[in-house]
Amino acid sequence: MDDLDLPRPKGDAASKLAAEDLSPYSQDELEHRVALLEAEIARVKAHSDKAAKHRAAADALFGRPGT
Repeated sequence: MDDLDLPRPKGDAASKLAAEDLSPYSQDELEHRVALLEAEIARVKAHSDKAAKHRAAADALFGRPGT
């Protein structure tokens, strides 16, 4: 089983953020939070794209395991 197929560990940062009560935040604080989260999403997507390209290059060089 690939590590990518494993369920996300409980208690990770995304789970903690999703469980946080947002009611104490002001509109400005929420907008700032959204901007930070959008920047983090862009960072994660860029890293994912880089990892996918790295994986594709390795597969092209060594072949996919199990095929």
